[in-house]
Amino acid sequence: MFSWIIRTIGKRIMRIGLFGGSFDPLHLGHLILAEQCREQARLDQVWFVPAATSPLKQHGPIATNRQRLEILQLGLAGHDAFRIEECELKRGGVSYTVETLRELQANHGGHDWFLLIGGDSLADFARWREPEEICRRALPLVYQRPGHAADLGLLRPYVFAERLAEIEKVAIVARQIEISSTDLRRRLSAGLSVRYLVPRSVEIYLQNNRVYQPAGGS
Repeated sequence: MFSWIIRTIGKRIMRIGLFGGSFDPLHLGHLILAEQCREQARLDQVWFVPAATSPLKQHGPIATNRQRLEILQLGLAGHDAFRIEECELKRGGVSYTVETLRELQANHGGHDWFLLIGGDSLADFARWREPEEICRRALPLVYQRPGHAADLGLLRPYVFAERLAEIEKVAIVARQIEISSTDLRRRLSAGLSVRYLVPRSVEIYLQNNRVYQPAGGS
């Protein structure tokens, strides 16, 4: 007990937002959204958590884990409040958010945790594993994607009224840039430009390493 008190004396409690996804690849829409969430919710840090395999997607990522990590490293470089958390890749298998929260809070306890969730993902929240525990462990930070109104009432079955009021208070009104990783992969496969859709360093990496391009293509 006393050793725990000594370790926690002087430790600053941070507001940490978790941004999960395939990031296959990372693009400017991801970065703009993360920055707006950081500002509006007054987050100290945003941790990008690349999934090994999403439970709600039929297929896993196209790029390798190493490629996705290298893309994230390039795209997040220079932003002190952005960092990469590799726990889902290291754990392997299907990536469940509740398991990630348990692991991170066991290893980095004492902080205030937020979970970045888009309005489209919120519509599927009932299909997530243990949504009640997710909402207990992290405050959902809901933002709206193009064409998907964020209906915060979808969280009502999983939280008390006071918790829902907290979620409503920090809901994000975000500028939207309609970029999709699926379209970027299609463009790269067809030999089309992705300039101004991804950071320049990421664009060069994708071109030099022929990520998403057919094997043997010109």
